[in-house]
Parts: sequence; structure tokens; C-alpha cells
Amino acid sequence: MTSARRGRVPQRRIAETVAAELRARILAGDDTYRLPTQDQLVQDFGVSYPSIREALRILETEGLVTVRRGNVGGAEVHRPDESSAAYHLGLALQGARVTLGDLAAGLRMLEPTCAAECARRDDRAEAVIPALVESIDRSAELLDDGVAFTHAAREFHDLIVSFTPNQTVRYVVSTLVALWSGQEEAWAEALTRRGEYPSRDEASEAVRTHRRIVREIEAGKAEEAERLYRVHLAATQQLVLDRFDDGVVNASSGGARPAIQSTSHTRR
Repeated sequence: MTSARRGRVPQRRIAETVAAELRARILAGDDTYRLPTQDQLVQDFGVSYPSIREALRILETEGLVTVRRGNVGGAEVHRPDESSAAYHLGLALQGARVTLGDLAAGLRMLEPTCAAECARRDDRAEAVIPALVESIDRSAELLDDGVAFTHAAREFHDLIVSFTPNQTVRYVVSTLVALWSGQEEAWAEALTRRGEYPSRDEASEAVRTHRRIVREIEAGKAEEAERLYRVHLAATQQLVLDRFDDGVVNASSGGARPAIQSTSHTRR
């Protein structure tokens, strides 16, 4: 037993070394990068098949590859993005029993600055405004479909963050926004099933506020765009928090539905 235990340690270390090299290749490559076959990896690294399989399992647990078994097997590469970052952050927040109210407060601190940064862009008229207007117009056509409207309205927030010039801020805030969007869309589905989704007038008000924010961004009024965005964000968050603020953040947007339903309460 002792010798068997010793035999596994080097294999694990070899696998970690291979995984580190493959991880570096994935992160340095573009969206078209593909991993070599296991046969080729064994030949390239000069290691055993078990070591290669263990290296791929390490990368699979990190969400960087999906290993397909069978005759059409292989490893499909996934470059990390805000969705994968949101999932891993969500796991940490869920493990720490962080509430939706806490997540919402964090967003109110950070997300409105993105609207201000959009207003400071010299190219906002060409690069930012058309996409925001198109998104608002799309949501305005969905006022009578609660779930679809919520999804379209969340796209407006995604776009605001995506146009933030600073990459670090963009990735950090987009991760939080993606995590909140999962909770809010689960909320919309739950309330729609109960016939309790906010009225058409409330959805129309959200559209009007989005248009006002865009006007401030277009005019280059960064401070006013940030102020208006913060007020709007607090108001829309409150729709969720009035019922679910003591619910715990759920890492999975699909898993958020049972989490919200099991911890929901109503305050009128």
C-alpha cells in the first residue's frame, strides 16, 4: 500500500505540470485553438496516458475543457469569460452564504461608474449609443412578456458594462452583473408563474429610464448618467429584494430558481 501511494505522487505531479502547460496554451491562444489528441499529447510530453488523462481532468474541473468520451472523443476548449468567472465567484459567495441583498449593494457601488465611463468616451456616439438604443427598442417590444422583457432589459446593463474602457473594471463588474442577472431572471420566471410580475406600466418606466440614461451618456454628462443609473439600479433591484433579499446567492442561474422559491418571503 505504501509503495502504491508513492507511485501515485509523481504521476499527479506530472499531470499538474502538463495541465499547467496546456492551461498556458489555452489562455494564450485565440478562440480557434484546439488541443492535440491524447496520442499526440503523450508523444509531445513523453508521459503516460494516465498522466495525460489526469491533466485533462484537472483542466475540466477548472472549466477550461470538456472531455468527450467514445469514438468521437477529444477535449473541447473553453476560453474563460465573464460567465465562467461569475459561476466560480458565485460558488464562493454561495459557500459564504452571501445574500442577494449584499450582492445588490455591491453592484450599486460599482456598476453606475460604468455608465459614467461610457459618457466619457470620445467615440460614444458611434460605438456606444447605437447599440444601447437598439437594445432599448428591443425591450420596448416585450412589455407584455415578463420573462422576455427581463432578459432584454438585463442586456442593457450588460452593454453598459461592456463599453467600459478599463478592462479590469469591465471584467470585474461584468462578472457581478452576470451573477445578478441569473438571480433576476429566475425571479421573473417565478413571479410570472404566480401571475405577480410587475405591471406593464412599471416595465414601461424602466424603458423610459433607460432612454434617459442614454441621453445623458450621449451628452457626455458623466456625473448625471452615473447618478441616474444608480437610482434606477436601486429601484429595479428593490423589486427583487422586496421578496428575496434574504435569499443566498446561487452560483447557477438554473439553480437560482429553487433557491429563490425556497427562501422567498413577501413584504407588502
